[in-house]
Amino acid sequence: MRMKPALWMLAAVTMPQAAFAQNAVNLAALRGLAPFSALENTPAGKAALAANYQVTGAIQTGTDGQKGLEPFAGQQAQALDDATITFPNAYQLADGLGAKLDAAYDKIAFCGSPDDGKTLNCGFSGGLSPVANLILYSATLTASDSNSGKYFFADGKQKNGKADAVAANAAALAILTQVGGTTDVLGKAYGVPGGAAGADKYGDSRPFQTEKNVLYYTGTDFFGAASGNKDYLDGPAQDLRDSPAFPSGHTTYGYTESTLLAILVPARFPQMITRGAEYGNSRIVVGAHYAMDVIGGRSLAYYDLAHLLADDPAYVGQKEGKAKPIAEYRGAVAAARAALDAALAKACGGTVAACAGGDTRMFSDLTADQAFYESTQTYGLPVVYAAQAGHFENVALKAPQAGWLLKAAFPYLTLAQADRILTQTEGPGGGFLDDGSGFGVYSRLDLVKASEAAQKVR
Repeated sequence: MRMKPALWMLAAVTMPQAAFAQNAVNLAALRGLAPFSALENTPAGKAALAANYQVTGAIQTGTDGQKGLEPFAGQQAQALDDATITFPNAYQLADGLGAKLDAAYDKIAFCGSPDDGKTLNCGFSGGLSPVANLILYSATLTASDSNSGKYFFADGKQKNGKADAVAANAAALAILTQVGGTTDVLGKAYGVPGGAAGADKYGDSRPFQTEKNVLYYTGTDFFGAASGNKDYLDGPAQDLRDSPAFPSGHTTYGYTESTLLAILVPARFPQMITRGAEYGNSRIVVGAHYAMDVIGGRSLAYYDLAHLLADDPAYVGQKEGKAKPIAEYRGAVAAARAALDAALAKACGGTVAACAGGDTRMFSDLTADQAFYESTQTYGLPVVYAAQAGHFENVALKAPQAGWLLKAAFPYLTLAQADRILTQTEGPGGGFLDDGSGFGVYSRLDLVKASEAAQKVR
């Protein structure tokens, strides 16, 4: 679990919100996630929804037998810790770097709050603006996609912050028509449709609103104050009662920033990806999300990061919140890596490669990391698209940008090698997002196994 942060501050931080009009990047994300909206159309889809409900409840109550990285009580404590988002600097995720580099990260990054999380202040000490801007640009873009999806799949709306929701634009609504989709899939499937008593008013109610048995527990939050998961579900720390479930915004954030840290510190690549998986799993344990929400958030983060790394014109050079526009993303990654490498080496007192080794904490057992990541890839949900199951999808053909997720971290790989490794290490096919689309391929990527294969190439 992450050590508690230093107490010095900068400007207040809030999670970014989606713009009112869905842009081209938002629409691409909605198209990729759209198979979710059509699950009620087939027996296989309905079976997946039923399993989603059962699996989620079992994980949340600790009755599933999931082989986590720590005992269930530890997972519960981690879930409370992970309920806070240290958006601008990935502070809480840096424990995936290992003991020595985590301690070094503490010296160059900070995150604290004068009011137990209501006002959050996170940043880097001097000279790390390339790292800070890269994280901010990337996380703001992926958060916009996640927020756009939440309200769109809940009731066909778009919403920005506390403003009233308004109808989605015609291009977005056409996506539902094309796949034969509907809104409020989760609310309808679990008998708690939007607006019903105790339901999310927009739709797609969360597990603590739909599950018959919700386990409430207490502990301490990210700042060490007494708290409990109920505080992060229906107040006062956070109120999710009218915040739709799919996809998980926390998971999108967690995978975006843990994958970025994996790319910036490739000596800890598989451990950082596992940290992202743990962060997503925390959302189920705390009672905020279903397994499907977590899979959706992970797939979305991978998809967006791959397009950024490929310098897709739709993804670079944009105005993303308070971040400075990044015209050449791979160049920005290279600059951030050089800056972070120098800062970590100085703070650690040795090379990053040397400081990355010898760890005995959580994530130190790569076999356990791999097993845990694989357990979260599908969460055991049944196949929805049988045509995609039982074989590998050619990443180079279906998702040509995906190879950059490996090549950016391991530049000695050719893009063809990276694509081949991603193809050969794919997880099970035919899941609820794997409908044969390029986006569906991202739901199958196993970056833990792929990174280990990439390092063997060298």
